[in-house]
Amino acid sequence: MDNAKTKKLIKEIIIMTFGMMVGTAAVHFFLIPSNLVIGSISGLSIVIHTLIPALPISIITFIVNAILLILANFLIGKEFGFKTIYTSLIMSPMLAFCEKFFPVKESIMQDPWFDLLCFVLLLGFTQTILFSVNASSGGLDIIAKIINKYTHANIGVCVTISGALICMSAFLIPNNPPRMVIIGLIGTYVNGVVLNNFSTGMNSKKRACIITERYEDLRDFIINDLKRGVTMYDIRGGYQEEHRVELQVLLTNSEFVKVMEFIDQNNIKAFITAGDVHEIYGEWNHTKHTKQKQLS
Repeated sequence: MDNAKTKKLIKEIIIMTFGMMVGTAAVHFFLIPSNLVIGSISGLSIVIHTLIPALPISIITFIVNAILLILANFLIGKEFGFKTIYTSLIMSPMLAFCEKFFPVKESIMQDPWFDLLCFVLLLGFTQTILFSVNASSGGLDIIAKIINKYTHANIGVCVTISGALICMSAFLIPNNPPRMVIIGLIGTYVNGVVLNNFSTGMNSKKRACIITERYEDLRDFIINDLKRGVTMYDIRGGYQEEHRVELQVLLTNSEFVKVMEFIDQNNIKAFITAGDVHEIYGEWNHTKHTKQKQLS
């Protein structure tokens, strides 16, 4: 394994570990004490634990995740499967650690709605950073990813659908108030919305359209400094019918800031329009990676 792949692997392991720490804290401190059954494997584990008290929640979570991991490996892909195996394996020990050293007997917030809000925000953040490295926390995320792969539906919608089905299992808990099930269903829906918003913000790019007489200077900066590709169009103005060149480029938010700084620092007169792009298909980073390999 070369240095680039090793660094990438280490970076992804750190990201996955951090994500699971946040996710485990959300489950232990907000989901379990409030007895909320949000659409997740953790929620399903709570139902099973209620029906079979002898089985700890950490053990139930491990067993259910193991079954789903086998499905993930065959239906989604080995990379996703291996990464999710790692996150699932570390979640159960993390949960057991919290159960032993940070026991929580009752709701911290003393209100199921506040518990719901805190859990959903933390869970959405966890799912977003895990999906960004082609991993998941296991359980519900695996089910959602399978649905997403074969239906191409929005990942947030897939999470909501699979989560709602799990939520309904809460009716198996004896004397469980229907109000708690309704809260769980609302939480599942909000989780899907939060996941979509987090994912959109993290994955969005800027599409900039720039018209300037000094297009060659800007083109050289984008290609040589930012290592990005750029498309050039010959255009004609509708007012004075002047022939100009328009540059179109896709950039990350930080790269777009650098372009604006370059234009300002070099006193380049330009007409610029920019908008957010949330989905990109094709070889987005192909040109950048090729140039980096040539330089190394």
